[in-house]
Amino acid sequence: MSGVKENSFPDENRKLYTMNTEFLTDPETYARYYCEMSAARREKIDRLCQEKDRRLSLAAGILLDRGLQNYGLREADVNIALGAHGKPYLSDFPDIHFSLSHSNEMAIAVFADAEVGCDIEYQKRLNEKLARRFFCTQEYAWMMEERDIQKRKGRFYRLWTLKESFLKATGMGLLLPLDSFCFVFEGELLCSLRQQYDDAEYLLEEYPFADYSAAICTRLE
Repeated sequence: MSGVKENSFPDENRKLYTMNTEFLTDPETYARYYCEMSAARREKIDRLCQEKDRRLSLAAGILLDRGLQNYGLREADVNIALGAHGKPYLSDFPDIHFSLSHSNEMAIAVFADAEVGCDIEYQKRLNEKLARRFFCTQEYAWMMEERDIQKRKGRFYRLWTLKESFLKATGMGLLLPLDSFCFVFEGELLCSLRQQYDDAEYLLEEYPFADYSAAICTRLE
């Protein structure tokens, strides 16, 4: 499928798909993929005002469709429901777990055999006030100890995507305060996650792209 990049993990139970939405700027290409989407996805796309946002939403649908094909399914044929806190899931296939995210011109999707969350963010600017308000004390101190502004911005987005991916994996979303769990670093190395939400362990992975940060969080069964 044009525009989609597939990445397999060593355990073979998870797959990551990425897409740059630039190729959807071609009207014929856009129309072809749009027509393949479910009515629900097309309605979601049509509600968006900005062309860029419509491309991102379409890209998310394309990646969802691509991942589902590995299970013999298509996006247009499955029922997507929302959990108690808004996390989408496949009501007829509860053992297939997925997460979608997009930012600026990139979209990503991850599929797994356990609860999973992903997030991608375009590194547009450093927001120290936001970090001070929402990050735990140790995270904020780690970010601020970096004197180089560009590298500090990179640390901000690493933390932000890790936090978003964990929130998605738990299914709690922003009902779980961002400072109620903490990522611990030694230098640039991510060492651990400290959290009291549950007793589970979580696998954390980071995927830096040019000008983007992305993270995946998988609940280990």
